[in-house]
Amino acid sequence: MMKYPALQLKVKRERSILLRHPWIFSGAVQKLPQAKDGDIIAIQDHQGKNLGFGFFSPKSQIVCRIFHFGAQEDFESVSFWQSKLERAAALRKAWLPSHTDCYRLLHAEGDFLPGIIADVYGSVVVVQILVKGTERLKDILMEAFKACGYSTIYLKSKSSSQNIEEVGLSSGFLMGHAESPVVALENNVRFEVDFIDGQKTGFFLDQRDNRYLLGQFSQGKKVLNTFCYTGGFSLYALASGASEVVSVDISKDAIERCNRNVSLNNFPGVHTGIAADCFDYLKDMPGDYFDVIVLDPPAFAKNARAVDNASRGYKQINLRAIQKIKPGGILFTFSCSQNIDKLLFQKIVFGAAADAGRNVRILHQLHQPFDHPINIFHPEGEYLKGLVVQVE
Repeated sequence: MMKYPALQLKVKRERSILLRHPWIFSGAVQKLPQAKDGDIIAIQDHQGKNLGFGFFSPKSQIVCRIFHFGAQEDFESVSFWQSKLERAAALRKAWLPSHTDCYRLLHAEGDFLPGIIADVYGSVVVVQILVKGTERLKDILMEAFKACGYSTIYLKSKSSSQNIEEVGLSSGFLMGHAESPVVALENNVRFEVDFIDGQKTGFFLDQRDNRYLLGQFSQGKKVLNTFCYTGGFSLYALASGASEVVSVDISKDAIERCNRNVSLNNFPGVHTGIAADCFDYLKDMPGDYFDVIVLDPPAFAKNARAVDNASRGYKQINLRAIQKIKPGGILFTFSCSQNIDKLLFQKIVFGAAADAGRNVRILHQLHQPFDHPINIFHPEGEYLKGLVVQVE
């Protein structure tokens, strides 16, 4: 096997690696390897002992993302990467709900393969390559997908990966071909997924369990779904017998897609799609009308510097929802901002409840589903948090 260039850590900076944290930050490095961006490198302690192997990223604060701890294996072979993919696929196969053919197949560090995300929609796999290391392994990774039975692979480029990590690949099919949108099934609810022009990989798969839970609160209720995108929560409310659902998003295109998804399923109940700013809608909507309100905004805090402004935004929408919801109403409220942790988010909702002057009790604490697993050694992988609260 080939000998890989080595990155050497400073004295006493190996502890996190011994505890299997997959990131090495620039401040921990004693000596950089003689390697190119995206090369596979060895990680050594200050005495030269090999600790693992990862992808080199010299221009990033995270200079290496580790994909393997311990002794060297044959990283040039398809079988090494295929085994990682097979283990990830087996987990999904074991626990995926019935009547569901869309799910996350690979969740980067959560599946011990940093730098790649893969989402399945029926027969189509949509891949995002996030770092130069996985870009340089593209052909080997595609062979691994093929060996695991996946034959239609679409690459969805991500601007942050192109700008920060200098990934040079453009969106397009890497294997096979399919028309977009495709119709995907989730808990027997049908969604039209535009994996080419839609947000992320086409749909927000991480809310599957929380959408299902919403259905349990929706029978006979009037439900407001803000920041609705293509109507995920709206469809589950209608499927569960909501009497009326209002879906609001600032994007006219999203509302059109939401309306198509409603038509695709032909559920009973009245549905209205409204293209409007959700902050304005929450401010101007009548009080004591909605029994259930969903607040599922995009990430307000893209980085640590944005946390203060994001906190104010989260508090504003939660305050308005708590002020306006019917007595006894149920609020589903979320943050997908990685820089807003669970404790801070709960404090924000607490502040909104205190300002509204209404009694609020937490019924459920929500997070991402099993197909978005969190590597226990990498708590940064936990990004989605939510609360289900009752407002008296």
